[in-house]
Amino acid sequence: MIKSISDLNYVPEVPVKPRNIVSIGAGGIVSGSQLPAYKIAGFPVVGIYDLKFDKAQKVAKDFNIPHPVKTLDELIKVAKENNAVFDLAVPATEIPGILRQLPDNIAILIQKPMGENIEQAKEILNLCHSKNLTAGINFQLRQAPYIIAARKLINDGVIGEVVDIDWRVVTLQPWYLWDFLFGKERMEINYHSIHYIDCIRSFVGNPTAVYCKTMPHPKMQNLSQTRTSIIMDYGDTLRVNLHINHCHDYAPDYQDSFLKIEGLKGAIRIQLGLILDYPKGREDKVEYITYDTKKWQSIDVKGSWFNEAFIGTMGGLMKKLENPDYKFMNSVDEAYQTMCVVEACYKSSSEGGTKVIYD
Repeated sequence: MIKSISDLNYVPEVPVKPRNIVSIGAGGIVSGSQLPAYKIAGFPVVGIYDLKFDKAQKVAKDFNIPHPVKTLDELIKVAKENNAVFDLAVPATEIPGILRQLPDNIAILIQKPMGENIEQAKEILNLCHSKNLTAGINFQLRQAPYIIAARKLINDGVIGEVVDIDWRVVTLQPWYLWDFLFGKERMEINYHSIHYIDCIRSFVGNPTAVYCKTMPHPKMQNLSQTRTSIIMDYGDTLRVNLHINHCHDYAPDYQDSFLKIEGLKGAIRIQLGLILDYPKGREDKVEYITYDTKKWQSIDVKGSWFNEAFIGTMGGLMKKLENPDYKFMNSVDEAYQTMCVVEACYKSSSEGGTKVIYD
């Protein structure tokens, strides 16, 4: 078990000197992932606010947060007195309204997605710019230790030029854990596969186009989509494919959750154990092979997606405050480009494929 950041061998972005944090929201993602990650990293949390004050009180007690407060104005005061950054974890539709109430010139990390659609994403981006916010979006998978390990292998030239990426998820996702998703017009890509799209972008940049079909399952009628196929078009050399099926409820034997990256000199394969038997999860695995080694080798990577990846999104925001020239990979401007890809996926899915003509 990871108890401190010194236990990690592939460390997400962290500042030289951590800032204080105040949290807007005390839901499951805060108590289950963000606060445990900040505890590992040694990021001090000094205040927390939630519409349900008793929830804020409970989380404050569990994580020794000194100032659970009843109003947003009180939290703003705590933040000002402690020179704190804001951590915003609320439903996507509430983000613009809260941003308008916050002071200008602050630093803030916003939970994904960046709105429910491209119009809301643009509104959030414009608000961050107009209020001069140092802002990021919590697309944390790109900061997971095993993704950092894979990025290092690629950057070091171990597998050569990347020419093929496969992301495959065939599992039974416990959607009942997130009842707010039931009835949403856009669900699977916006709240799940968006992580994979964002992570792929962190490796190989922006696609020129997408081909997508996202759909429901007859056994899960209350959810608008639970299965998705996406091709991200990077031209004639790099193939990128996502195969997502959250409805494989037969047995765990042939469930999958992996990322495979092939280069001209070798390949990397990562098993994302969290998605297998979520939220308990199974073990993560990082392996690579090259023409020189001629066999798959394991890399010992300490830490996982939940909770350690959440260190990097907040840590990167703090590093940006230390050095304005620092390239913060989770900035709102970077995240907006992920939202553009997501929007294109939904457009592609709604417009349908090329009709087959049977003459």
